[in-house]
Amino acid sequence: MQISQLMNKNVRIVRPDANVRQAAQEMKALDVGALPVCDGQNLLGMVTDRDIAIRAVAENKDAQNTKVSDIMSPEVIWCFDDASTEEVAAKMADHQVRRIPVVDRKKKLVGVVSLADLATSQQDADTKADTIEGVSEDSGRARS
Repeated sequence: MQISQLMNKNVRIVRPDANVRQAAQEMKALDVGALPVCDGQNLLGMVTDRDIAIRAVAENKDAQNTKVSDIMSPEVIWCFDDASTEEVAAKMADHQVRRIPVVDRKKKLVGVVSLADLATSQQDADTKADTIEGVSEDSGRARS
């Protein structure tokens, strides 16, 4: 199965020039812990609740005057929309991430897939277990 059949196509984004407070309010409203940062449809990075806590709050930055681009994670793990669910599951496990932005071949954001999406998909039980175990493995690395 291709990831395009499973991904969430109704993706909310935050612009890089938005302030941290706006990003946090959007996360709260959507009940999510991460948002893609895009300039139009171009994926620039991700901002997570952890980015806000570590790079803004812990450093005593003003949430109203700090831009998302100042605290976002620019190194994003992503996949193409025609990737297989198995390929994406392996990528999530390898990088220990719980969600991955999905882009088309022009590298425009078209969706997001989460660990929960994969867990409820038609994958076989072994693939599901391997993905969940890989993402959940404690390696001391930060996760998004």
